[in-house]
Amino acid sequence: MPHATASWLVDNTALSFDQIAEFCGLHILEVQAIADDTASIKYTGRDPVRAHEITMDEIHKGEANGDYKLKMLKGPEPVRRTKGPRYTPVSKRQDKPDGIAWILRNHPEISDGAIGKLIGTTRTTIAAIRDRTHWNISNITPKDPVTLGLCSQRELDALVARAAKKAGIEAPTDSRLDGDREALIEELRRERDDAARRAEEALKSESEFISGAATILDPFSSNKGEV
Repeated sequence: MPHATASWLVDNTALSFDQIAEFCGLHILEVQAIADDTASIKYTGRDPVRAHEITMDEIHKGEANGDYKLKMLKGPEPVRRTKGPRYTPVSKRQDKPDGIAWILRNHPEISDGAIGKLIGTTRTTIAAIRDRTHWNISNITPKDPVTLGLCSQRELDALVARAAKKAGIEAPTDSRLDGDREALIEELRRERDDAARRAEEALKSESEFISGAATILDPFSSNKGEV
């Protein structure tokens, strides 16, 4: 449950989005969506410390060093499945056609079999959407399957890269990610610097106020010539 673990780490630690994404095997933008509460699903936090996947000492190391990569004690038990389509929660199944349509439109090089494994659907459904013979085709709107929660960004990126390599074409690179990442890091640094500056100004103002008040109230500072 990487998303639930990421939600807990966002709420209970000072780890960077990069560290959380790396530890949970997620895309940094997925972690940002969880932190901003804009994810398509509201996740209940899952404590990896209680699950014996990491220690608090390891988390503290990561909080002290933003470049530190967290080390997992043990990985979560994998779901073993020998055959059959990928399982998708009932609440998400109605979104499958939209995700399939998005992949067919944006990545035609991906095979039907690969789409079926990624989304958890059948070749018949994929063919019907491609040929526009699907019973609900008028209501199908292409939407990013990652946004819909049907797969992770890493899974989709890996599938696109494999399909592009097999087809002999150059895999597309999303340069916007680097910009988003740098902008996010810069924003976090700016917020941290602003907070530190405000705290320093508040402490200075408080010190000046206390010093001034002490001077006014100090009985030994009064004019001795006055009666």
